[in-house]
Amino acid sequence: MAKAEKHPKVNLIIGIISNKIKLFEDARRRLNRKFGEIDFESQIIDFNFTAYYEKEMGKNLKRRFLSFKNLIKPEELPGIKTYTNSLEERFRMLTGSPGRNINLDPGYITSAKLVLATTKDYFHRIYLEKGIFAEITLCFRRGGFEAFEWTYPDYRTKEYADIFNHIRRLYIKKKDG
Repeated sequence: MAKAEKHPKVNLIIGIISNKIKLFEDARRRLNRKFGEIDFESQIIDFNFTAYYEKEMGKNLKRRFLSFKNLIKPEELPGIKTYTNSLEERFRMLTGSPGRNINLDPGYITSAKLVLATTKDYFHRIYLEKGIFAEITLCFRRGGFEAFEWTYPDYRTKEYADIFNHIRRLYIKKKDG
């Protein structure tokens, strides 16, 4: 029988979507205070792969990814998703918006995969706790991240793969260093 072992720590990432550029910096400051130093911040990218968020958040949405220097335990993901959900609500209340004006998507990167947290159940998602599910969105094979049939269209792009491959390299240095 195989012996259960403690999982190594993982690299926290958070994707931000909004059409209010000022909120990117406000969210960055709050996330930095909560999770520590940011060791990578992507450029702001056009988010035009779906109209899913437009009714609630408007048009001309942008996205940015943050990576955090401090590694986390993978079992912290539900608490992190709960926190980012509450932060989305705080931003909504601060601006008096009827819907969200920012979307915060936490997840983590390991040597083998990119995992995202979600509140939505589906066949390929595993329930964790506190109403939070985990989805393996990308796997690392043949020298890069690869998508699955359920992977969101934006996560299938070379631009995102380049970002996640970079964060994976940072992770390996932190984990092994």
